[in-house]
Amino acid sequence: MTTKKSGAEALFQSMMNQGIKYVFGLPGAKVDKLFDLMEYSNDPKAPKLIITRHEQNAAFIASGIGRITGKPGVVATTSGPGVSNLATGLITATSEGDPVVALGGQVPRNDVARLTHQSIPSKELLSSATKDSVEVQDANNISETFANAYQTAMAPKSGATFISLPKDVLDDEVTTDPINTLAPIEQGGADNETINKIIEKIKNAKLPVILAGMRSSSSEVTAAIQNLLHKFSIPVVETFQGAGVISRDLEKNYYGRVGLFRNQIGDTLLKESDLVIAIGYDPVEYEARIWNVDRTGEVINLDSIAPEISNEYQPDLVVQADIAKTLNSLSETLPELSLSDDLKKHLHETQESFLSKDAIPESKSGEGLHPLEIIHELQEQVNDDTTVAVDVGSHYIWMARHFRSYKPRHLLFSNGMQTLGVALPWAIAAALERPEQPVVSVAGDGGFLFSGQELETAVRLNLNIVQLVWNDGYYDMVKFQEEAKYGRNAGVGIGSVDFAKYAESFGAAGFRAESADELRDALKKAFATKGPSVIDIPVDYSDNIKLASTLLEDVLN
Repeated sequence: MTTKKSGAEALFQSMMNQGIKYVFGLPGAKVDKLFDLMEYSNDPKAPKLIITRHEQNAAFIASGIGRITGKPGVVATTSGPGVSNLATGLITATSEGDPVVALGGQVPRNDVARLTHQSIPSKELLSSATKDSVEVQDANNISETFANAYQTAMAPKSGATFISLPKDVLDDEVTTDPINTLAPIEQGGADNETINKIIEKIKNAKLPVILAGMRSSSSEVTAAIQNLLHKFSIPVVETFQGAGVISRDLEKNYYGRVGLFRNQIGDTLLKESDLVIAIGYDPVEYEARIWNVDRTGEVINLDSIAPEISNEYQPDLVVQADIAKTLNSLSETLPELSLSDDLKKHLHETQESFLSKDAIPESKSGEGLHPLEIIHELQEQVNDDTTVAVDVGSHYIWMARHFRSYKPRHLLFSNGMQTLGVALPWAIAAALERPEQPVVSVAGDGGFLFSGQELETAVRLNLNIVQLVWNDGYYDMVKFQEEAKYGRNAGVGIGSVDFAKYAESFGAAGFRAESADELRDALKKAFATKGPSVIDIPVDYSDNIKLASTLLEDVLN
């Protein structure tokens, strides 16, 4: 016999049935019944309620959970502005393939069409920011609605879903049983005929190159790529979200990352290649009109979803299947192959040139630390299990080009929306999911204050997060590009903030480092500190113009 319960109780049970560990958000009258259940439940399977300082940041943390685990993070907010504040976080998650289920309170059903307090068309508002946006009209549908939102969020291409929950629906009586734990979504690998087509193209290619995109970063796909490279050693170019696909023992196969200006070693390899094997590639990270405009070679598109076809991207072979299963079948079937000696020599010379870019230039005393100095000191302090979340700004270009990561989803970038403010929320997600490992957040002085209030959340949860703030008093990623295009900048200057004191006001440890030695010391202290730490680092961005320099014909130039 079904036990009668409210809509809120049915939703709460549904979250437990799907294994939700955390719910992030802010309270309000339209969702207080659900929040009360989470706050006072004694069920060990109940998700932990974590209150944040802004709904957008709650969505960012949930998307961080989704990116790190591959399973949807959950965010819950009240009606009106509580829902509208979710938009940026959800559209970022949907663009960048991070599974999220968002729950938004709504006015009672008979007030939805009225100009009443906090009445907005929530479902319609968030339909463009999500894979699916629905409003529940009957409490008996709450559990199945959540189950479908959970499944849709996780299905390729992963992204955000939204459920609008009128208050009277959460209060209404439910007479149906909640949906049980969902079976995992399984996809088959490519068939033998398709595998043979891939092999034929590889055998006929002089220089096959793997372009590892965002959907190559799951642990299963990364392992399959590494398995293939042990069978046939070829160059790999990572996108920003593909960072960490190449393990330390395969570093000889690593030829950098691409994701912004067309002036990287990876770009030269893609141009030279007569066969690009695009694995889990998504054009939102790096459009084909940048890297595939003047190539003469072929492209194999291997992905769990169909590619977006454009004038610049018309793959010669499209394989839509489980990526890992297909790659493992390919590795088993592929004959012994090797690149020519001349090509190996050329690739070695190319890689030597690539490695020389990491050299730290002579410092300019009193003008802040060079970006490569900061990256070098950070690289020395982390290990392969460290999660490093990177915000958007000039620092993110330097980090993407020069910071090494050897495990997937341990170096996190926003390269679909390039959304400011993601780093600290993602670091909070990482610290919750990987509590035994160090976590670093890297931001500029502009982007940090988009979500810096969540430092209080990190303090409250006693999370071991080291926050670096590259401080120069500008929105510098815009500044240097304006100067490259127009010879001057506009609208990019911002005021000075003492971020060490800012950290201390939240109860975190605060440090300031004005030299490489001071940074080294501050990093050691920060990593040894329990709870969050912030390191304020004056940065010298005078070499930023080199980020936009021409290697190949560049979209900026």
